[in-house]
This record gives sequence, C-alpha cells and structure tokens, in this order.
Amino acid sequence: MLIQIVISIFAFFALIKIIARFKKQELKNSELFIWVLFWLAVAALVWVPNSLTKLANIFGIGRGADLIFYASIVVLFYILFRIYLRLEKIERNITKIVKKNALDEMDKKYFF
Repeated sequence: MLIQIVISIFAFFALIKIIARFKKQELKNSELFIWVLFWLAVAALVWVPNSLTKLANIFGIGRGADLIFYASIVVLFYILFRIYLRLEKIERNITKIVKKNALDEMDKKYFF
C-alpha cells in the first residue's frame, strides 16, 4: 500500500514537471503525449497490479514485474540506439564544419 502511494506521488510530480517543460516549449506535442501516457499508465498499473500480471500471461510471461523488466530492457536498447544514431550524425556534421573551416582558412592564408 505504501509503495502505491509513493509511486503515485512520484508520477504526479513527474507529470507536473513534464507539463512545465512543455509550457516552456522544451517538449514537443508528441513527447508530451508519450510522457503523460507513460506516467498515467504507471499510476494506473500500480493501483491495479493484477492487470499487469494478466497482460504478462498473454505474452507467456509469469509475472507482471518480469514483463516490466523485459519491456524496460527493450526500451532502453531502443533509446541507446537512437542516441548512437544522433551522435553519429553530430560527428559527421562536426567533421564537415571542421573541413570547411580548414579549407576557408587555407584559402585566406595562401590566396589573399
């Protein structure tokens, strides 16, 4: 019972923080929707834990906690992959900028 209250309070404060960031235009509409949906689902599932076990059984998993663990691993690897792709893109862009700057400096030094 105590864990349900603690998680619900945490989800409530997370929602307040998300809405505040959205108002500051730090989040897009889609990001707001995903985070609000996530924290509402967390709050709902903590109060009805049997529903999570039933969902886990549909996927052939014994416990709801195991389902959360497996889903978390999948989501974390997906996020890691997205970060890797973004980092590669940033590195390519930095390389292009450095090459352009070097060529511009060389032109200024030797041709002017």
